[in-house]
Amino acid sequence: MNPTPPNPDSVSAIDRRLPQTQCARCDYPGCLDYARAIVAGEADINQCPPGGDVSIDALARLLGRDAKPLNPQHGARQPLRLAFIREADCIGCKLCIKACPVDCIVGAAKLMHTVIAEDCSGCRLCLPVCPTDCITLVAPPPDYGKPGAPSIWSEFSRRQVEKARQRTRQKRERLAGLERERGRERRERLRGAMKKEILAAVERKRRTQQTVKPPTPPSPSSS
Repeated sequence: MNPTPPNPDSVSAIDRRLPQTQCARCDYPGCLDYARAIVAGEADINQCPPGGDVSIDALARLLGRDAKPLNPQHGARQPLRLAFIREADCIGCKLCIKACPVDCIVGAAKLMHTVIAEDCSGCRLCLPVCPTDCITLVAPPPDYGKPGAPSIWSEFSRRQVEKARQRTRQKRERLAGLERERGRERRERLRGAMKKEILAAVERKRRTQQTVKPPTPPSPSSS
């Protein structure tokens, strides 16, 4: 029996009560995945350190549950810190770009990368992948999170939260599209290789038939 799929309306409502840092500290790849896990009964409402008590209280009210402390297994709530790349030490490996869930790091292969500070969610996923340890965490600038209407989290504006959600979705869609394209290319190569092998087998058969002499019929016996 297949499990009942999560209600998309419920998933969306839960996702709106998560800060969209996409840090994966909840044990899920991103905020939307965590929301789906809550609806499916696979995760509790107290697994988001960046959301902290704000998210827990909001989820408790939404779902009609009792609020509870943040689960320490997922870490403690920490002050927001943004990624900063020391340009002199950057080798342009692009690993941080691949790791960033909100696409706030820009650069090209073997060229210096930089972080768009106002789009950084402080997820810290770029830190462990950097081979030269050229990424550090810095306090956000004074105007970070100020432009636009505030969100329920003091660190982020509504615009930043929604932008992080959109950029995460766009990156996932882009990567999924690239994977589909790679899959098509792999299938085309496989079909090409199979066709080539079939043609080669037919040619070998043809040559074999040409080189094999038919048996000489027996001569008629003399009377």
